Amino acid sequence: MAAFPPLKNDLIIRASRGEKVERVPVWIMRQAGRYLPEFHEVRKHHSFFEICRTPELACELTLQPIDRYGSLLDASIIFSDILVIPQAMGLEVQMVPGRGPVFPAPLVTPADFERMHKHVDVDKELDYVYKAITLTRHKLEGRVPLYGFTGAPWTLMAYMIEGGGSKTLSKAKAWLWQHPAETHDLLQRITDVAVTFLVGQVRAGAQMLQVFDSWAGELGPYDFKKYSLPYIKQISTRVKKELKEAGLDVVPMTIFAKGAWYALEDLTNIEYDVVSLDWTIDPEYARKVTKDQVVLQGNMDPNTLYAPFDTIRETATRMVKAFGKDSKHIGNLGHGILPTVDPEALRVYLETIQTVSAEIRK
Repeated sequence: MAAFPPLKNDLIIRASRGEKVERVPVWIMRQAGRYLPEFHEVRKHHSFFEICRTPELACELTLQPIDRYGSLLDASIIFSDILVIPQAMGLEVQMVPGRGPVFPAPLVTPADFERMHKHVDVDKELDYVYKAITLTRHKLEGRVPLYGFTGAPWTLMAYMIEGGGSKTLSKAKAWLWQHPAETHDLLQRITDVAVTFLVGQVRAGAQMLQVFDSWAGELGPYDFKKYSLPYIKQISTRVKKELKEAGLDVVPMTIFAKGAWYALEDLTNIEYDVVSLDWTIDPEYARKVTKDQVVLQGNMDPNTLYAPFDTIRETATRMVKAFGKDSKHIGNLGHGILPTVDPEALRVYLETIQTVSAEIRK
């Protein structure tokens, strides 16, 4: 591994490991993205996936919020996308303005597995992500740690079958009953790629990892335990085992299973250090269910950032206090920041979390 600049702010790493810290660390999902005017300047000249595949551009966008907000952010997250895994597996994904991600030829039946690569050379196919991570670690100059990430198998499978976003996931969920054996086969194939990908990201310089199960809540409790939980558990256990065997740092790992409020207890027991909460989960309830066995991340509703600044301050203050004076907490939103948010509204949110949490922990 390359010799990187020494880390100047390790607050979020210490907090992720459950250590008592002086204040709540904070970062934002999708913080390198469409709400920033400087992001749009870059996008005028480059397509979305062109940026993902160009390490210098991915690095530039990763640094934008760090440069803008300075000490108000305690982590960066590499500019990439969860759908680079389906691309690596042989499926075409386009980012269409006004629609989001689109698969021109999604998986319709298991016969379509023939269109995917039988063997995925993950380190070759996704080397551009690794290069972006290594470059960004150097360019960060130790200001904050860098997150790597992947999509969870169920969420990626759903995209691959639906062909894009969906309100019902009816096509993907139909597979669970119509093609159960092939469903598990596909979930396992995605899991294997994700494990190799995450280990590669750490090797490249990622200091923390997050797994995004964005559509977890579209499954009921029984189906979540059958089609999501075993695979996200595999990811955490295998990644940590492989990192240890390779002599690499066993970095903190976070799971974000959006909408799966019913699975909090299960998520506490699958070897993730941090469980990220969406805004529908009460922090006090989450602390009670998880019994402070894991660090909790979140969880203000992203839409609150459209409120007057005083309301943002009030809501953020209430959130910090609800997680508790001495709680294991990482500040974040309950999902990604929305593209039309005023960047100054985010500044208010970040300032409030840092100020309030430092005050109540004195």
